[in-house]
Amino acid sequence: MIYTKHIYDPPSSLDGKRFLVDRLWPRGIKKEQIILDGWLKDVAPSETLRRNFSHKVAKWEEFVHNYALELDGKASAWKPIFDAARSGDVILLFAAKDREHNNAVALKFYLDRQLSIYNLREENQANT
Repeated sequence: MIYTKHIYDPPSSLDGKRFLVDRLWPRGIKKEQIILDGWLKDVAPSETLRRNFSHKVAKWEEFVHNYALELDGKASAWKPIFDAARSGDVILLFAAKDREHNNAVALKFYLDRQLSIYNLREENQANT
C-alpha cells in the first residue's frame, strides 16, 4: 500500500519505506533528523507545473491530470517507489501545508493506478 505523510509528522515503525517526493528540502529540518529510504527529487512536478498549480484547490484536477502526463514520461523517477510498493508499504513524504492537495497525493493516485494495471497484467498472465 502507498500512503502519504507530512514530513513534520513523527515516523512510525509501521511506515515501511519512506520517500521524500518534493524537489526542495523542507524548511527547518536537518537531513540527519529524517528517516528516509530516498529523496526522489526527479519524481516531483516540474517547476512550471508546480507554479501553475500554486496549491490552489480550484486547479487541483488540472494539476493531477498534467502531473500524470509528466509522470508518464519519467518512469525511471517513480520506479523505486513502484518497486517498493509491490513488496510492502510505502510512505510518500511531503512538506506542503495542504495535506489533501499536494504532489504526494497526486503521485499516490498515479502509482495506485500503475499498480492496479501491473496486478491485472500479472493476473492475466497467470490465467493464460
